Parts: sequence; structure tokens; C-alpha cells
Amino acid sequence: MVIPHRHTADFSTLSKVEFLEIHDLLLRAHNALLKSFDPQGLNIGMNLGRAAGAGIVDHLHYHLVPRWNGDTNFMPIGLAGPKSLVKTLSKHNQKLLPLFV
Repeated sequence: MVIPHRHTADFSTLSKVEFLEIHDLLLRAHNALLKSFDPQGLNIGMNLGRAAGAGIVDHLHYHLVPRWNGDTNFMPIGLAGPKSLVKTLSKHNQKLLPLFV
């Protein structure tokens, strides 16, 4: 997730500085995911408002989800069971953190 520092749910109220900052971080996160996980694609999106599916209605944020050919959802379930690879957050953190410092 990429989240602005200021608490707001209204995208149009972001200052130019906030807008550039969040999109700079979005680009850095995009590049870090590509380098660390070598996905075949990425979903990048923002859900604004409850009707749009926002889980955190009062604070806007971008989601970045690495994707691979054949995955049909965030955690697809096949006849043989889940196809997701489970790793701890600390393992992902160790892989991603050096790309942000």
C-alpha cells in the first residue's frame, strides 16, 4: 500500500506536493516489487469510497499487487487447493526494505 501522510479520503484535496510525493513513492514501490518478485504484471489501484470497495473509507491509499500468468485472483483456489505461496511479512520486509533506503 502507498498512503499519503495527511489523513484524507478526498483525492482532489491533495496538494501538488502531496500528489507528487505519493506518486513518487508509488513508482518506487512499483520498481521494488518488479525487482524483488519478478512478476509478470502488477495491479495498481485506488478504491475511493465504500461503494467503490474502499476497506479504509476515511484514508485514501493505493494498492500494488504483483501478478503472474495463471493467477486469477489475489489467492486463487484450484482443485488441488490454494495456489498462493505463503511467506512471512518479515521475509518480504527483508527483501523490500533495502530498495527504499
